[in-house]
Amino acid sequence: MTSQVEKRLEVLGLELPPDWTPRGQFLPFRKDGAVIYLSGQICEWDGEVTHVGPVLDTPEAIVAAREAAKICALNLIYRLREACDGDLDRVDVVLRLGGFVNCQSGFPHSPAVINGATEVFIALFGDRGWHARTAVGVSGLPGNASVEVDAIVLLKT
Repeated sequence: MTSQVEKRLEVLGLELPPDWTPRGQFLPFRKDGAVIYLSGQICEWDGEVTHVGPVLDTPEAIVAAREAAKICALNLIYRLREACDGDLDRVDVVLRLGGFVNCQSGFPHSPAVINGATEVFIALFGDRGWHARTAVGVSGLPGNASVEVDAIVLLKT
């Protein structure tokens, strides 16, 4: 049976990515009781980086980077579904997102960029999608991706 969260994905016109091979030697997630630690996901789709960095300080670049953050969120949700044994309705609350924006020193819009990921989690999980968060600028990311996001999620017990 399809979860309510996956039904919301469909209503929003969103889809989860096809499976992919991680770019490094790490687990896509680690469980500790009811807590899921999701490894950082870049803006990658079907093996290709969709948005490269650094993100420039222009309105157009910030809009594009928000889309990149949205793709990161969809990649996280794909791995979260695996961690939930296929049932995203098991999510109790999204505890935290960590957002990283590939940018020049002094870039002031990292929070606006990472809002792209935050908005996906809130749209899919409602109030349970609100989370604590960091949004920091960095000088590089894997594959020269413009954005990477990680997450910590609590499952229902």
